[in-house]
Amino acid sequence: MVSVEDAVIARISRSGMNFEIMVDPDKALEFKRKSEGNIEDILAFPEIFKDSKKGEKHSPEDLQKVFGTTDVFEVAKKIIKEGEIQLTTEQRNRFMEEKRKEIASIISRQGIDPKTKLPHPSSRIMNAMREAHVLVDPFKPAKEQVKNVLEKIQEVLPISLERIEVAIRVPIEYAGKANSIVREITEVKKEEWTSDAWIAVIEIPAGMQSDIYDRLNKLTGGRVEVKILKEHKL
Repeated sequence: MVSVEDAVIARISRSGMNFEIMVDPDKALEFKRKSEGNIEDILAFPEIFKDSKKGEKHSPEDLQKVFGTTDVFEVAKKIIKEGEIQLTTEQRNRFMEEKRKEIASIISRQGIDPKTKLPHPSSRIMNAMREAHVLVDPFKPAKEQVKNVLEKIQEVLPISLERIEVAIRVPIEYAGKANSIVREITEVKKEEWTSDAWIAVIEIPAGMQSDIYDRLNKLTGGRVEVKILKEHKL
């Protein structure tokens, strides 16, 4: 159980009322993001407050009316998952940076420079995000923020999201391992096994071309054959 001195407020507003709890900031954030942790260890007090600073508590009737239960720990879970957690400046900066890196990594894998057809490194995308003053939500999933971030950084960095359909041919002696590598990355749309090769058609983000080609070339000693069949923008 966290001490009062180290706790922060998590709150939610429902039915015209405020519901507050005192929580361990790091453990509460982990629970909000991943639903991991013991709720009893997260709370400084097993109480639901109207105003935690004044010590004003909600009645069981209030909890039942709004949350459908009088179980303090169940209500606390809902407040953490659906409400707001007060972050320290250090925490907010740390989680914002982690989320920026996660978003930049996704864009780097999926996006390419339209002129060179090569992916932008994550570091370049991070710099573009700073230059474009992009704000990210530390709690919202990175994938859901990619579109908005991409629209903003396109003002300072030429980038497009494209997918390509690729046919690959791998000598039969490497087929088993190649099959595993490919399926780790994407689904196989079509495949054919012959006496001397495994032939597959896959669709991948354009930015991932070099990664999958490098892995297959390393496996086969450069004997993999690749042909781009289609390209389309997202």
